[in-house]
Amino acid sequence: MYVVFFQLISKYRGYAKPLLLVIITVLSVLHLTAQSKKRSPNIVFIFVDDLGYGDLSCFSATGIKTPSIDRLATEGIKFTDFYSASPVCSPSRAALLTGRYPQRMGINGVFFPESWTGMPQNEITIAELLQQKKYTSGIIGKWHLGHRTKFLPLQQGFDTYFGIPYSNDMRSVVYMRDNEVVDFFVDQQLTTKIYTQEALDFIESNQEKPFFLYVAHNMPHVPIYASDDFLSTSEKGLYGDVIQELDWSVEEILKKLESLQLLEDTLVIFSSDNGPWLVMEDHGGSAGVLREGKQFTFEGGMRVPTVAMWKGTIAPNTVYKDLATQMDWFPTFARLLEIPLPNDRPIDGKDLSQVLLGQGKRQGDDFLFFNGQRLQGYRKGKWKIKMPFKGTQGSPWQSAVAAHDTLLFDLESDPGETKNLYSKNKKMALDLFKKMEAERESLGPLPPSLIMNTNADQSHLRYLEEKRKKE
Repeated sequence: MYVVFFQLISKYRGYAKPLLLVIITVLSVLHLTAQSKKRSPNIVFIFVDDLGYGDLSCFSATGIKTPSIDRLATEGIKFTDFYSASPVCSPSRAALLTGRYPQRMGINGVFFPESWTGMPQNEITIAELLQQKKYTSGIIGKWHLGHRTKFLPLQQGFDTYFGIPYSNDMRSVVYMRDNEVVDFFVDQQLTTKIYTQEALDFIESNQEKPFFLYVAHNMPHVPIYASDDFLSTSEKGLYGDVIQELDWSVEEILKKLESLQLLEDTLVIFSSDNGPWLVMEDHGGSAGVLREGKQFTFEGGMRVPTVAMWKGTIAPNTVYKDLATQMDWFPTFARLLEIPLPNDRPIDGKDLSQVLLGQGKRQGDDFLFFNGQRLQGYRKGKWKIKMPFKGTQGSPWQSAVAAHDTLLFDLESDPGETKNLYSKNKKMALDLFKKMEAERESLGPLPPSLIMNTNADQSHLRYLEEKRKKE
C-alpha cells in the first residue's frame, strides 16, 4: 500500500501536497479502524473444574503434556499469583461472572439439584455487561448457580446454553439446552468431546459478530472420564489423560479460530475455579509447590493456574507475578470495550487491561480469603496472614488439616507457606490484621447465606430402627 502511494507522488509531483493529505487521512482511518477492532475482541473463557496449580506443564507439571495450554502462555501471558474468590465451585463462578465477592450475594457454599435458590437475578453478569456492545454470549458446560428457570444462564444475559447444570458427581447429571433438559442419560466419557464440538459450532455460527464464549468444563472434577482416544496417553493415569484431553479441546478451539482468521481478534483465557480436590488422591490432581487444595484458604485451594493469549496484542512470554483475581475479568472486559461499570453496586475486581497491553500493573495489591462466610486470611503485597484455625479431622470428601495458630507468610520467597514468620514479625502481623479488618468493613453489611439445601425428615426411619431394636 505504501509503495503505491509513493509511486503516485512520484508520478504527480505537482499534486504531492494534496496527495499527501489524502494518504494521511486514509492511513488515519485505517489506523482508527484497526484500533477499534482491537478494542472489540471476541472473548473465549475456558474454565475447568478443580484443576490444580501443578497440573499444567507450563506450571511445572510432570507426566502431563499440555502443549496447547502452554501455547497460551508462550504466545501470551502467564499469571503466577492468580486467585479464585473461593476454594469451592459455586462462589468462585459467581465471582468470575459478576466481578464481586460471592459473600455480597450470600453465596457461601455450593448449590445442589435440590436447591430452590441460585445467584440473585439482580446480579449483573459479564454476558449482561457485553449486551451493551451487542455481543452474542454462549455458555457451554457447568453452570452451578441454580437450575430453577429464573436462575439459568438465559435469564442472566446468555443467548445460548448447553451443558450439565451442576457438578458431575451430583444427582441429575443431565444435558440442558437453553432452559430445557435434552438428555437424561449422559455418557461422561464423551462430555469433553461434546463440549468441544458445541464450542466449535458456536464459534462457526457467530464468526461475523463479536461473541463471548464461556466454556466451563466439568472435568477434572470427580468422577473423571476421558474418551477412548485419550485413555492411557499420559504418565499420570486417568487424571493425566483427562487433562490431556482438555488440552486437546483448547487446541481445537485455537484451530477453529485460526481457520476463520479470528485468532488476532480473540482474547482466549484459561483458568480453574479452585484448587485440586486432594482427598481424591490420584483422581484429584496436584497443587504443585502450594499448600493444601480445594476447600481450604491456603494457596493450594485458591491460587489457580491462569494464562491468556490475544495474538498481536498481548506480548509473547509475558509473566505477571503480582496479585490478580478471577473478579478482575469483569472490569477488564468493561475497560477493553469502553463499557461503563455499573454505578449502583460495588465491583471488587480490578482492571487488568494495562497488564494485558503491557502498559502497567493492576491497581491494588490486597485480597481477602473467605471460606464461606468466614474471613480466614488476607494478602497485602507479598505478605499473607491467616487467622487461627481449629483444623479438620478429615472425611471422604475433605482432607485432614492440622489446627494452627496465627500464620504469617512471605509468599514471594515461600509460596508453599512452609515458614511461619509470625513470631518474628508480630508488629507487621498486627498491621496486616488492621488492614484486613478495614478491607472487610469496606464491604459493608453482607447478606445471610442463601439456603442451598434442606434435610429430608427421616424420623419415620429412625422410629422403625428404634422399634426393631426393642423387638
